[in-house]
Amino acid sequence: MPTLLIYEGLKFFFYANEHEPKHIHVMKGGDFAKIELTTFKVIDCYMKPKDVKKALMVLEIHNSEFERKWDEYFN
Repeated sequence: MPTLLIYEGLKFFFYANEHEPKHIHVMKGGDFAKIELTTFKVIDCYMKPKDVKKALMVLEIHNSEFERKWDEYFN
């Protein structure tokens, strides 16, 4: 389970057996969400709205880095 970034309690990662479309998982405490990398669409969400908003902000800043790491890991 490669961890991409930990920021203000948010952990961004993907699992070793992921599938398309490219997406990341975000956890904070026991809460989590799954977000597509290309569209920023929140697929699954069990997080507080303020944490999702922060996760999307971080994803916007680090999106190209996260996509590059996805490609390196799965290709």
